[in-house]
Amino acid sequence: QVQLVESGGGLVQAGGSLRLSCAVSGRTFSNYVMGWFRQAPGKEREFVAFIWWSGGGTNYADSAKGRFTISRDNARNTVYLEMNTLAPEDTAVYYCAADSSPWDILRVKPDYWGQGTQVTVSS
Repeated sequence: QVQLVESGGGLVQAGGSLRLSCAVSGRTFSNYVMGWFRQAPGKEREFVAFIWWSGGGTNYADSAKGRFTISRDNARNTVYLEMNTLAPEDTAVYYCAADSSPWDILRVKPDYWGQGTQVTVSS
């Protein structure tokens, strides 16, 4: 129904920046919520940020506030995560996700997941 493909991950030095992209295909509803998550090896997957397709309202985890920005390009059906001032603690696989409910996003239970893109921050 909905396919999500992340890109833009890579290796970056501490203090640097990356911009992740999530290409959305299939049917996207105007009331869907798009989220970004991350998971480091041996750790649980955690919420990073979400954005509403319609209206553009956003929500961020404390770890992302002030450094990361989630956005969406309506014409391209693409969600972005702009990450600045990266630190080694940000190293993880970053996942894009979609759900009709923000509560499922916050509970790390979205209906649709991408396959993830690796972000590695060197010290």
